[in-house]
Amino acid sequence: MPAPLALYIHWPFCVSKCPYCDFNSHVRAAIDEDAMAAALLADMAHEAALMPGRTLGSIFFGGGTPSLMPPTLVARLIDAATTHWTPAADIEITLEANPSSVEAARFADLSLAGVNRVSLGLQSLDNAALQFLGRAHDVTEALAALDTAQEQFDRVSFDLIYALPGQTLDAWQAELDRALGFGTGHLSLYQLTIEQGTRFASDVRRGEFAPMDDDLAAEFFACTQTNTEKAGLPAYETSNHARPGQESRHNLTYWRYGDYAGVGPGAHGRRRAMATERHKKPENFLSAVARNGHGLRLENALSLSEQAMEALLMGLRLREGVRLDVMASRFGFAPDALVDCNAVSRLQGHGLIIRNGPHLALSEAGRPLLDAILADIVTIEPVAV
Repeated sequence: MPAPLALYIHWPFCVSKCPYCDFNSHVRAAIDEDAMAAALLADMAHEAALMPGRTLGSIFFGGGTPSLMPPTLVARLIDAATTHWTPAADIEITLEANPSSVEAARFADLSLAGVNRVSLGLQSLDNAALQFLGRAHDVTEALAALDTAQEQFDRVSFDLIYALPGQTLDAWQAELDRALGFGTGHLSLYQLTIEQGTRFASDVRRGEFAPMDDDLAAEFFACTQTNTEKAGLPAYETSNHARPGQESRHNLTYWRYGDYAGVGPGAHGRRRAMATERHKKPENFLSAVARNGHGLRLENALSLSEQAMEALLMGLRLREGVRLDVMASRFGFAPDALVDCNAVSRLQGHGLIIRNGPHLALSEAGRPLLDAILADIVTIEPVAV
């Protein structure tokens, strides 16, 4: 029996441009909400017809500013999803939100609509850092939104970004201690990364700031792991921390390489052995739905090698790691064809990898070196058994 399906619904509209995101085409002053609602429902129906009879384990409303979606639309989408598929008894329904007073005012109605988990983009507990990150909210507004979220939802997560230019380890320690004191069951803690095509990348090229030195960033990472572990929110994924049972089930579907339907402008999905992508611009998405009954821009059939590669890259982000025998059976490869065994042995000798028979995971020392280790060990041989 297949694992529960995850549904991702992308709401592409932001209230402001984001300095570390390249998806600025989604900023709109006004939209035809009725047209978008009809298109989202049609797009979902298309995916449901291609994956019938599945249990739905999670729904995630993400993208631009989904907390500004009309709660009535959120309710309609949840109702449609749980009609197309059989909802799990403990279905997780998450909505991303900015911590503004305008959005917090909608939390009660969003809870009534069926949302039972919210992920707040706090990003920092320091006003100067928020200004650097280009956020419209300040700390006072953010904490008020967090209070409201904890009143309205059973499960609350929020994110913070660290290793910022000029940030000291003592300052991050104090901020992290404060964050852990709010008592949420989940935290997403990200090191600042500079992505090509973003405003931050341009700023770095112009010399306006320099990214943190790698060695110092590693100290920040170690501090984060130690303190979250002590507080009972160990990392279950590279940047995600949770109390036992409070892990994001939706994101675990991604990392365990399960099926997820992506609906809405710019949404990506994995439907069995198919990678799907919707039209990114809302106007193009609406036109595609009107023309074809769905918003798909492309569907790519993934080879067994591509699937195995993706599954390894995702699974090794998790503290639990992967079982090479299970993965080999799933994709039709010999277990030793999935990874470079010599590289694994070498890195195991350096204490960066844990291998116990078919089980493979990164050690605590190896986790901050994730990208380099993956590049070293993941080498799918093109010979199926």
